[in-house]
Amino acid sequence: MKLAEIDYVRAETVAQALALLAETDVDSKVLAGGQSLMPLLAMRLAGPQRLIDIGRIAGLDRLEVVGGRLVIGGLVRHHRIATDPLVAHAVPLLAAAAPHVAHPAIRNRGTFAGSLVHADPAAEFPACALALGAEITLASTAGTRTVVADDFFEGLYQTAVGPDELLIEVSVPVATEASRFAFVEFARRSGDYALAGLAAAARAEGDRLANIRLAFFGIGDTPVPAPEAATILSSGPIDDSLIEQAVASLASLEVRDSAAASEKYRRHLAGVALRRAAAALVRPEAATCR
Repeated sequence: MKLAEIDYVRAETVAQALALLAETDVDSKVLAGGQSLMPLLAMRLAGPQRLIDIGRIAGLDRLEVVGGRLVIGGLVRHHRIATDPLVAHAVPLLAAAAPHVAHPAIRNRGTFAGSLVHADPAAEFPACALALGAEITLASTAGTRTVVADDFFEGLYQTAVGPDELLIEVSVPVATEASRFAFVEFARRSGDYALAGLAAAARAEGDRLANIRLAFFGIGDTPVPAPEAATILSSGPIDDSLIEQAVASLASLEVRDSAAASEKYRRHLAGVALRRAAAALVRPEAATCR
């Protein structure tokens, strides 16, 4: 199908983009990478009156460490997350997840911030943001506000971003020597949407793990935290018995059923993912499991 008739404006500054978004009488959508939005427009599943292209706004592609946090600007693309040595050193979980995002052509255009705003439940980066305890900065003509990842994802393709707001940056804590990460994904083929996956982060304290954050993706309408499993894993040195207790606790999670995979199969994959991630977390290096 072809796109419906739509107005197009290229914003040259953040202020201009925010002023356009503040015009409440016009239904506008922000265009950054466009890898999710353009197919929706082509299939007439979205029909805004105007596209606001922010793709050339200077400064939104910033990627730097500030005050112990990696700051990711609103125009930082997937490919850069996957290949920039700064990301690999500062936040290994993101570097491990990035190659799983779709295909090279999409990674070259799609943005990290756009993935969070689109909030596809099978996407990798929203789960990573949740596991890392990301802080998300939203701007409007009224000023800026920060939303933690725990409060950002509100429902299926729904987030805390208001109609007059623009996501300008995301920040996540920089890894330390005690940081531990694991990323597990199950998909039919490389680049396909995940049937189930898990992003995990923790801090090593002797022979135990603390501050464990588990974020499943592909199994619900949003990234799905598993605080009960995290509490179990942090209760003692991780061994097979503790891991199985954590897996058993996943029975309380709400898991969706779809034509791609049944609820039973997704729940099984979630358990496998947790077993692999828990084993990886006790190793001193970031881990990617398949």
